[in-house]
Amino acid sequence: MAGHSHSSNIAARKGAVDQKRARNFNKLARGIMSAVRQAGSDPDHNLKLKYALEKARAGNMPKDNIERVIKRAAGEKGGAGFDEITYEGYAPGGVAVMVACLTDNRARTAPDVRYAFDRHGGSIGAPGSVGFLFTFRSIFAAEPFKNDKGESDEDKWTELALDAGAEDVRFEGEAVTVLAPPNDFLAVKKKLEEAGATLFSAELGWMPNSTVALADKETARKVLALIEALEENDDVQNVYANYEIPDEWARELQAG
Repeated sequence: MAGHSHSSNIAARKGAVDQKRARNFNKLARGIMSAVRQAGSDPDHNLKLKYALEKARAGNMPKDNIERVIKRAAGEKGGAGFDEITYEGYAPGGVAVMVACLTDNRARTAPDVRYAFDRHGGSIGAPGSVGFLFTFRSIFAAEPFKNDKGESDEDKWTELALDAGAEDVRFEGEAVTVLAPPNDFLAVKKKLEEAGATLFSAELGWMPNSTVALADKETARKVLALIEALEENDDVQNVYANYEIPDEWARELQAG
């Protein structure tokens, strides 16, 4: 997949994400609390909690923080629950957007998400309006292996990914995207890590079935501004979009 990809987007924005660590920890904690309140504090008997813990560790959330969140959630009898909601819409340039939220107040979250779309030239849609353009999958973004010449070793990655149970491998500049069925997330992640893969991210999420190439830098700026505004909302867990822009545009716009 040419242009600005899922994985290279993660790599390019890693520094900016690191600066928002406190906000990210709050979102990770919310995911853990929601899982514990739904099915208890034992990850061996709570698959959703196991996924939440994997995500928290991948986000470098300290072990002490994770343990405190679990104890707090387990000890809160009748605490406020969280609803999982996915909003759908369009960004400028015809880019489809999926916004995965975890909220304790729908009346707050819905207008906030709508406002972000409206303010940045997008439009929120009805359920199902763009969902058919995405597939829910295990998504791993990683550094490429290098051969003796310092070049990306695509054959090694392909062999590893297929052996691990992946469905697809995509080589995108200085990053690799590995796609697998959602139910195989933990098994595939374990095999990739055991093989020495360096992961930028590992998540269950919506992967676009195709991408929209943006025609100009101004449209790209608007798309990135909308996604950033959505990600700044504490109720928003993840944002998925099917845009494609050149890496040099992305670096310039994110630096500016």
